[in-house]
Amino acid sequence: MELLGTEVKSVRGSQVSLAEGYVMAELNPLRLNLHGVHIAEYPPAGRDRQHEPIRVRRLLAKRREIEKLAGLMQAKGVSLVPLKIYFKNGFAKLLVGVGTGRTKGDKRQVISKRESQRDIDRAMHRRK
Repeated sequence: MELLGTEVKSVRGSQVSLAEGYVMAELNPLRLNLHGVHIAEYPPAGRDRQHEPIRVRRLLAKRREIEKLAGLMQAKGVSLVPLKIYFKNGFAKLLVGVGTGRTKGDKRQVISKRESQRDIDRAMHRRK
């Protein structure tokens, strides 16, 4: 990851939220960008030297890896999701997962499961 100094300090202090984040892989120009990740400001740095909490951050990777991820993103319903930020040999690294959306059959199964659980809960509530 390409981070500013205050961002590194905040990441080391676990002041990161990956919940809204996603990764975009582009072929032209060849690059990986991290969007929507919130890295909190680092208060000891002062008011003048703060970074923007939510900004587009560049991810560093090899050409072949970027091309592979960009190829995966071409499919419908596939997205790249940041899973974990960690440090290795002094470098901040990001673990990226490939997420796929639910198929129509999966959605039906989840809906029927939720409805049956709701019916069970209603029956148990009446019994009390």
